[in-house]
Amino acid sequence: MTRFHLPRRALLGAGAAAGLLAAFGPARAQADRTIRILVGFPPGGGTDAIARILADALKAELNGATVLVENKPGAGGQLAAQALKAAAPDGNTLFLSHDHSISILPQVVKAPGFDPAHDFVPVVGIATFVNAFAVSGGTPAKSFTDYVTWVRSQGGKSAVGVPAPASVPEFLVKLIGEKFKLDLVAAPYRGSAPLMADMLGNQIPAGVASIPDFIENHRAGKLRVVGVLGGARQAVMPDVPTFTELGLPGFEDVPYYGLFAPAGTPRATIDAFSAATARVLAKPAVSERLTALGLAVGHMSPDVLGQRERAYTATWSRIIKATGFVPQ
Repeated sequence: MTRFHLPRRALLGAGAAAGLLAAFGPARAQADRTIRILVGFPPGGGTDAIARILADALKAELNGATVLVENKPGAGGQLAAQALKAAAPDGNTLFLSHDHSISILPQVVKAPGFDPAHDFVPVVGIATFVNAFAVSGGTPAKSFTDYVTWVRSQGGKSAVGVPAPASVPEFLVKLIGEKFKLDLVAAPYRGSAPLMADMLGNQIPAGVASIPDFIENHRAGKLRVVGVLGGARQAVMPDVPTFTELGLPGFEDVPYYGLFAPAGTPRATIDAFSAATARVLAKPAVSERLTALGLAVGHMSPDVLGQRERAYTATWSRIIKATGFVPQ
């Protein structure tokens, strides 16, 4: 029997093609496939809304596969991250996360139960965003300057809600208080949804969270975003100044949203999902919905997302150490 030997490059190409076919192959196979997108926060928040937009769009792109959003709230995304680590590396379980769970938690928790550098692999970045400072409708403040004046009239002390303990928003509360000589006390919540509920009920006068968390209620006039982080004003709220304008520079490096998979997931599967997400983000019906949430939509390859994650982690490592924070 004659044996034919393919060149090494051809063999590698065939292997990649087989991986792609296994990951996103025939329509019949896809129809029987269920993909879970883990979200570390309760339904109703910004991350949950983004995950559901992606899930709906990816169903059609992946030949009818079932794409489910699975909320695992608790510990600022820690439980969802642990669930990702425990999942099979078959491309059927992904974790939609912003900077907190991936870049911040491992620096502020002694034993988070996962190590992003070893337990996860980046799949695709979908957008960047900025954090914002908002005041509830129960305060008289119409601007950040008004808020500072109001806090001083209340004895100089105020609670500011944040979506998770030891998060970027909590560190921002500390730094904003120091800059403007206010005694601001961060009040951590289990996600942005309960924080929004308390702000709308005037149970807490202010909060720091992402623009996607605040945008709808800001538009409705139920709360007021009075300052944003990042290097430029945001198109969705062009009248709101940046904190650089307000006198607190140094927070121009903006956080990200991305999808991550368990370590060991085949690169062909990762590349295929990244390409499918790129096609989804290119659709106006999807990108416009995400942009309306206050995101700067833009596809990032697995390698680019990994680079952004490492750079953001390094930036906040310096800031966290400068605050004197001790991991809990």
